[in-house]
Amino acid sequence: MAASSTEKSRPTRRAFATALGAAALGRATEAAKPNILWITCEDIGPHIGAYGDKYATTPNLDQFAKKATIYLNAWSNAPVCAPARTTIISGLYPPSTGSEHMRSMTSLPEPMKMYPCYLRELGYYVTNNTKEDYNLKHTGKVWDESSNKAHWRNRKPGQPFFSIFNFTVTHESQIRRRPHKLVHDPAKAPLPAYHPDTPEVRHDWAQYYDNITTMDSMAGRVLRQLEEDGLAEDTIVFFYGDHGSGMPRSKRWPYNSGLRVPLIIHIPEKYRHLASKDYKPGGTSERLVSFVDLSPTLLSLAGMKPPAQMQGHAFLGRYQAPEQPYVYGFRGRMDERFDLVRTVRDKRYIYIRNYMPHKIYGQHIAYMFETPTTQVWKQLYDQGKLRPPQTYFWETKPPEELYDLQNDPDEVHNLASSPQHQGIRRRLRKAQQDLALRIRDVGFLPEAEMQSRAKGSTPYEVGHDDSRYPMKRVMETAEIASSLKGGEAELRKRIQDPDSGVRYWAILGLLMRGPDAVKAARSDVQKALKDASPSVRIAACEALGRYGTDEDLKEVLRVLLELAPPDTNGVYVSMLALNVIDVLGPKADPIKPQLKTIARNDPAADARLGSYVERLLERILGEVA
Repeated sequence: MAASSTEKSRPTRRAFATALGAAALGRATEAAKPNILWITCEDIGPHIGAYGDKYATTPNLDQFAKKATIYLNAWSNAPVCAPARTTIISGLYPPSTGSEHMRSMTSLPEPMKMYPCYLRELGYYVTNNTKEDYNLKHTGKVWDESSNKAHWRNRKPGQPFFSIFNFTVTHESQIRRRPHKLVHDPAKAPLPAYHPDTPEVRHDWAQYYDNITTMDSMAGRVLRQLEEDGLAEDTIVFFYGDHGSGMPRSKRWPYNSGLRVPLIIHIPEKYRHLASKDYKPGGTSERLVSFVDLSPTLLSLAGMKPPAQMQGHAFLGRYQAPEQPYVYGFRGRMDERFDLVRTVRDKRYIYIRNYMPHKIYGQHIAYMFETPTTQVWKQLYDQGKLRPPQTYFWETKPPEELYDLQNDPDEVHNLASSPQHQGIRRRLRKAQQDLALRIRDVGFLPEAEMQSRAKGSTPYEVGHDDSRYPMKRVMETAEIASSLKGGEAELRKRIQDPDSGVRYWAILGLLMRGPDAVKAARSDVQKALKDASPSVRIAACEALGRYGTDEDLKEVLRVLLELAPPDTNGVYVSMLALNVIDVLGPKADPIKPQLKTIARNDPAADARLGSYVERLLERILGEVA
């Protein structure tokens, strides 16, 4: 007799048991995933008691560190917030995705995702409280919740969570907030060798430490919430800062002082099998780790093999990789000012490669100059009241820097020319060059050029296509140009190269060598004023504007005025042109009346870039101090 439709749809006892077992297995698998909590803050180095800083007052983090591992050699890969967060969210070095420049905006190629997307696919409830600030566009739905109300408490019952709580009280902007009644004694504030000893500087450093104490209490509150919810033994907790201190020459600069961050990690006993050999509860680890490692480490802890495109290395979890010999840093455009610096360090030495040594360290960044320390430091330099190493920040850079962090923690004694350190310099320089080639660093293209080549695509894809980006030739030209040693004939030859990136660096190389080199190549540089690439034209303008004839200057000013309006040329071309106009100083006076009438923003650009052209024009036109 045939079974009825009702009987056919009714599950058998065996099927029911199988389904029940599968559901139980699913719950067990989900329950086996650790909760992960990140407590983060902004703009601090390892200036907390757990790291041995006796001036710091951080009782909550010090107590937390007693059951955790303190990482002594943790680096942000960028010395400023947006590129640093971009590194974390992607697991990729921003110079490979075109996102190294402050508040730029690029895209990841398909099918790359930001790490929260992977966690959500694994069943995690992912929350961010509250800052995002990436230089990459969102890839679909990233967070379950990203707001000042985001909390693990909003998840489904039993659902594993990943939650970030980020505290901004330590941000650079809070160092200069007045009025402020100091708690830390400014007379006892530890000053680095490169800062002048003035009341303003001591006040800023003391206020910086006061803010860290305030942040410590906030971190303690989140840790108590975890305990109150009975989740402490089920949750892996990270504490870290987003880059070095917010004080000038730390923030924005890829020295160890700008890149070294506190990183303290607690792994509960039940998940200790996910720890690495160097993990020591209540102890320290000298392992080199950096922000590019955080995404793969997070996925590894959650039980997922990190995607192959991620450029970092997991240092915890099921898929942890061997310890790496180096960590790397970078500096691109900082707000309205352009630069190109790459750094690498091992456990003792840091090597810095300055590809634009003709620019001073302390270029005038409006936001940085709001800090009293910056203002008084520059005033004293201009008055001739400083001596090395306090003078260096206001002067041009050497092509290479090398510092012994063991004997020179303030990084003021450059060993790049030391005969005893040439082997170390060559080894670290090769490591820096090897990484650039491996990740296909598109930062060697002018930002405007990189953006234009990526139209209809992404900078990452441009970087991996030799027909669109002959990287070895571009980088080789940048190396020749910035070495400041000979090479004039080769640079003149490369002005004729088919690739605009090569032509750009060839002209910059002549500019860096000064008036004689520019005058010798004057006819070639003059032709570049009509180059198809705006970036090449602007480089030629600076070279001839600074070292050419009066007749050259007239044509230079005409070209710069043509390229300066952001609404017709785009914000990246505009900023580059305005930077050169600023460098020319009084020589640019004839076009200043016209500059007063141009647009001050690019309506097509990301809104976060909106103030940069305005700041440059205010500076050029004398509308601010």
